[in-house]
Amino acid sequence: MGIDLGTANTLVYISGKGIVLQEPSVVAIDRETKTPLAVGEDAKKMLGRTPGNVVALRPLRDGVIADFDTAELMLKHFIRRVNEGNSLVRPRIVIGIPSGVTGVERRAVMDAAIQAGASDVRLIDEPVAAALGAGLPVSEPTGNMIIDIGGGTTEVAVLSLQGIVLSESVRVAGDELNEAIVQYLKKIHNLAIGERTAEDIKIQLGSAYPTEEDDDTMDVRGMHLLSGLPRTVSIKSAEIRESMSEPLSVIVEAVKRTLERTPPELAADIVDRGIVLAGGGALLKGLDTLIGHETGIVTHIAADPLSCVVLGTGRVLENFKQLERVFSGRSRAV
Repeated sequence: MGIDLGTANTLVYISGKGIVLQEPSVVAIDRETKTPLAVGEDAKKMLGRTPGNVVALRPLRDGVIADFDTAELMLKHFIRRVNEGNSLVRPRIVIGIPSGVTGVERRAVMDAAIQAGASDVRLIDEPVAAALGAGLPVSEPTGNMIIDIGGGTTEVAVLSLQGIVLSESVRVAGDELNEAIVQYLKKIHNLAIGERTAEDIKIQLGSAYPTEEDDDTMDVRGMHLLSGLPRTVSIKSAEIRESMSEPLSVIVEAVKRTLERTPPELAADIVDRGIVLAGGGALLKGLDTLIGHETGIVTHIAADPLSCVVLGTGRVLENFKQLERVFSGRSRAV
């Protein structure tokens, strides 16, 4: 079983079946009994809308486990679901994690998976998994550059011969873009909106580079900070791009820093092959154009950016012997 344990979404791949589950990484818990009421899509609908005795949590922040018990509950639920309730099955699990996490954070992921019912847990760095899932020739002695923009982290990596030559992990990604939109509307329009509304705005109006759709507008409902009453405000695509410019510049700088440190032979390969974008953030309109413009290197979006990491874990499972060197950590159930 391969798992992309993401800040925003968790995806599960089973050998021979493909991707069997794609759900938001959210758990709704009853405060009094500490029992989960909903997990995944049902819990996401509750974000910002729960009564006092229920709390909707995202157990992962910046690509790592922030709430161990909730993460374990979520993993247990998803593993049980894909095994159709059979709790006797103890699968071998490959989990994709950000390359910049600490040893303690790696241990937390492995422990959560063991507690959730895994017999053998292997960790794979997300850039390697994303490159495998995007179909890049990772095993060959050529340079490949991948940028994996998730919910909590952006991973920039140069890969060759099944390993990471250089990588940089910045904790600026989809969540930071949402937060930038929230702050912009608060500052410019005196309008308070929630996380889910900010994400809808980003998907509908968001862009990283000027496009023909700059005049597109959207009506946004929220609470007016001065009157304390609900209000609707009309916003333009260009405003949303301006609001996201700061976090996007952090991502672009990380790409430039990685390119500056890349050995000349591998840099030449990257110029030939281009840069590949993966992760949910790759779907932001014009991001490939922005990175291409800033670096001077052609930038492509992977065929299925959202699923690259989990498809990569699947490829490792199906070619276990040939790709065994890609793992960055291992733990077995006692």
